[in-house]
Amino acid sequence: MVTVVLAVTASAAPAPPFRPSLAAARFSPVAGPAVRCKTQACGLRCWIAAKVKFQKALKRHGWQVQRKLEVLGDGKIPDRFGESGGETANTSSDTSDSSINEKISMHLGVNHSEADPPMQKEDLVLFDHSDDHSESVPSLCIAVIGATGELARTKVFPALFALYYSGFLPRNVAIFGYSRKTLADEDLRSIIEANLTCRVDHHENCEEKLKEFLKRTYYIDAGHDNKDGMERLNSKMAHIEGTHAANRIFYLAVPQEALLDVALPLANSAQTKHGWNRIIIEKPFGFTSLSSQRDTESLLSRFEEKQIYRIDHLLGKDLIENLTVLRFSNLVFEPLWSRTYIRNVQVIFSEETATEIQGRYFGNYGIIRDIVHSHILQTIALFAMEPPVSLDGEDIRDEKVKVLRSIRKVDFEDVVLGQLKDTSGKVDRHTKSMTPTYFAAAMYIDNARWDGVPFLIKTGMGLMKNRAEIRIQFRHVPGNIYRERIGHDIDLDTNELVLRDLPEEAILLKVNNKVPGLGLQLDASELNLLYRDRYDVEVPGSYEHLLLDVLDGDNHLFMRSDELAAAWNVLAPVIHEIDQNRVAPELYEAGDKGPVNAYYLAAKHGVRWDDDW
Repeated sequence: MVTVVLAVTASAAPAPPFRPSLAAARFSPVAGPAVRCKTQACGLRCWIAAKVKFQKALKRHGWQVQRKLEVLGDGKIPDRFGESGGETANTSSDTSDSSINEKISMHLGVNHSEADPPMQKEDLVLFDHSDDHSESVPSLCIAVIGATGELARTKVFPALFALYYSGFLPRNVAIFGYSRKTLADEDLRSIIEANLTCRVDHHENCEEKLKEFLKRTYYIDAGHDNKDGMERLNSKMAHIEGTHAANRIFYLAVPQEALLDVALPLANSAQTKHGWNRIIIEKPFGFTSLSSQRDTESLLSRFEEKQIYRIDHLLGKDLIENLTVLRFSNLVFEPLWSRTYIRNVQVIFSEETATEIQGRYFGNYGIIRDIVHSHILQTIALFAMEPPVSLDGEDIRDEKVKVLRSIRKVDFEDVVLGQLKDTSGKVDRHTKSMTPTYFAAAMYIDNARWDGVPFLIKTGMGLMKNRAEIRIQFRHVPGNIYRERIGHDIDLDTNELVLRDLPEEAILLKVNNKVPGLGLQLDASELNLLYRDRYDVEVPGSYEHLLLDVLDGDNHLFMRSDELAAAWNVLAPVIHEIDQNRVAPELYEAGDKGPVNAYYLAAKHGVRWDDDW
């Protein structure tokens, strides 16, 4: 019996400490209180009077008065009622009583002409900092740019709710939807509510949590100018945050061509100065190496590298995390992880659905920009990298980029392109576009560990079934004394390690063993760890996983700018040929295995595809 133990270790990056602005306004009850005092005793009375006034204001307008009074060494009271960075309050002894009363009233938000006036007509859930714990924990605002799009409605908002429901988001959290449509808060809540569900394995307080989440969701109309729209977004965020430490996440669920039109105004007008800001960018990351480089330069002119999270939801699968866990936490595998024992590696990703084909794939994206450039190459980098110094995101990314730089530029002779036949009724549609929906290739990593080992890639849309796996085929046993018992086709009895995400999550190890009974007959069997049998839990979605990584500051599954450039360099020759219309993809039927030439490609490099479709 073989037992495989998996352990995932997450390291959350600590948020930077919040330091109040040095320019924050202060007043001294001794220098110029509401009632003139020139002794310490009088100062104490003034402090008590100010505190009473503060408590009254707190009862009326608790959301405006964010900080609790605290006494400094000499009996002074810090004025934290104003906005951070405000002007220093006048502390001259010549200040009149009435003017000071007016200033204190202004800071406290008290209007003497009204009795208990309503502070806002909007139904805002303003952050509560009334206890010591809330005081020390920064609030969080999450803005989804492109909130009415399909990605935001069906993936991002449900993932945010799942994190909120499971307690992974801070108590003081607010969610903002931002788009050009004219909507009210309730309209957005109605749009996203249809896609929000609670965990199957625990439904406690589901309805209550759902109402709380929707109540914390607001809408911002971008209008026709993102500059003005981002200013409105910043204003509403600041209004809810108050003057405490506040962090912000911006999810840019927008098309690639609209990226800079949104990101640059955001950088100028919507970032907080009281905590960290992080932006999430969706794939594809550019259309060519040149356009990607220009986008990167523009982003880095306004953001720091550590703020940018380039997300690929396929990298949020447990299969990807298991790559490093299985290798680096099990002594039985690490010594085998090289050209000495591994004969070839197959990375397979296929989808049977073809619903997105007419949009993304017959457009300008194609499967190379959408799947291969990010998901496939990142999978290879994580698989083939050297042991990192630590689990810190930057240490892991340092090792990944070394692998990407070592991958040989893809030779067009080692590539098979396919395109799904168009069944939309437009017979000539596929003849007008050379954009592939299927990609198979043989890649090589030119370094000491992997020299000569082929990495075979096969990925496509509209194929026979959903499949996502990494298949590692080991070399034959040298001088195998059981060769006669195996037969002529020794490839069928090669040891294999399979890490599978689809159709069901599993880790499989193929070994040769004796068939029970008299005589000596060998059989190839699988030692398997099926997640559904071993773990009686619902596996979180990949968007949940990656959004939580962003919140924790864990960036190892997100592409850094140098990784991005290295990946484009690998694929540049193929993309150039396609863009010049110099190649016609092989057509294949929906529900098929894909182009036949993929089998000839594998045979050319001494590899046999696994046909378990």
